[in-house]
Amino acid sequence: MALSRDDLFRPFHEAIKPPDRWRIGAEAEKFGVITETGAALPYDGERGITGIFAALQQRGWTAVSEVEGGPILALTRDGASVTLEPGGQLELSGAPLADVHAIAAETNAHLAELHSITDPLGISWLGVGFHPFARQEDLSWVPKLRYAIMREYLPTRGNRAVDMMRRTATVQANFDYGSEEDAMLKMRVALRLSVIVTAMFANSPFYEGRLTGERSERAKVWLAVDPDRQGLLPALWKADSSFADYVEWALDVPMFLIKRNGKVIPNTGQTFRTFWKNGYQGETADIHDWELHINTLFPEVRLKHTIEVRGNDSQSVPLAAAIPAIFTGILYDAAALEAAEKLTASFTFDEMQSLRPEVAKLGLAAKLRGKPVADTAQAMLGIAKQGLARRARRAPDGQDETVYLAPLESLAARAQCPADRLLADFPADPSKFKAEVIRRTKL
Repeated sequence: MALSRDDLFRPFHEAIKPPDRWRIGAEAEKFGVITETGAALPYDGERGITGIFAALQQRGWTAVSEVEGGPILALTRDGASVTLEPGGQLELSGAPLADVHAIAAETNAHLAELHSITDPLGISWLGVGFHPFARQEDLSWVPKLRYAIMREYLPTRGNRAVDMMRRTATVQANFDYGSEEDAMLKMRVALRLSVIVTAMFANSPFYEGRLTGERSERAKVWLAVDPDRQGLLPALWKADSSFADYVEWALDVPMFLIKRNGKVIPNTGQTFRTFWKNGYQGETADIHDWELHINTLFPEVRLKHTIEVRGNDSQSVPLAAAIPAIFTGILYDAAALEAAEKLTASFTFDEMQSLRPEVAKLGLAAKLRGKPVADTAQAMLGIAKQGLARRARRAPDGQDETVYLAPLESLAARAQCPADRLLADFPADPSKFKAEVIRRTKL
């Protein structure tokens, strides 16, 4: 069926749900390395992704392939999935859960299961935003059809695009919305805060076996990926923004591909708007094409059937839980959301855009209007903490969700990000580099 203009809004309108049905989703990526050498895991083999996936299948996970008989690219179980990024980064995409306690429990259970398989194989999992050792030539390519197209197209748009695909790792969090107005308010606040959050969670000071002197190589990479499909979405910063603003932006982003009958047709020469109006190779746009397209957009905060906050380096286990916690406190409490809107109301797109490279370099020591970003981070943390306290979701031990902010509060009070902690008293002896990085980043 031909795609109508109303269809363009359907994924967003259908996602609207009342607050009692709001859930939280977390996605956490990590690098697997051979502990003794720091070598990246290959795709194939017992000490590679296929071997790990085979072992997980024996524990009840179901294999997912793009085509029948094709390579296994993901696993699913109980609403969660384990997926692969292009360089073999392993990602847990968690089930939609009621609170941060459940997310933390899910993460811990996933890691325990993974360790039971990989510890005997001498494999370590690293929570860090950029691969600390691997060169591009050291990494396998995961054989997903979309990745082959991205591999050819994205380097024409940005000189760090392949690094983004294969050498970065992130922790994301996903949130529901109750109306178009609610979605746009949450998008606006999250976009304004995204650079501050990137600074708070900067955690990638390594590059190809050396210290960079900067705080987030991953954040630096994201400055040069694809200007059409990444960034801070200036159209959504205005107070009267709407789904239409997001749709109009997405329509003018070039496509990657379309899928027909289990086959992929590359299409990087058209924006979706042009495909919608004119078709391509005899194919006309349908709702599945549109939903696929909006899943290939990479802004710092993305709108789909949820709102995804995407601007964070991968983290240690305690700090990974802080990412859904801080946004849950702000986005799921009306008073906190109002306070965050007031905190960020005067932020402009241009000043936050210009702050991005400074944050990559300096983390919370970067300056916003002459003051350390740490000051704004602490104000944000205070708002989030109050929101979580009002939610009053308690674990069996009686602690509410504010407990997950404690490691972040400790760092922010010292104007430090996780990278500062990684770098503290780092040994100067190059022969100790790999072992020390693994020790400090191991999950």
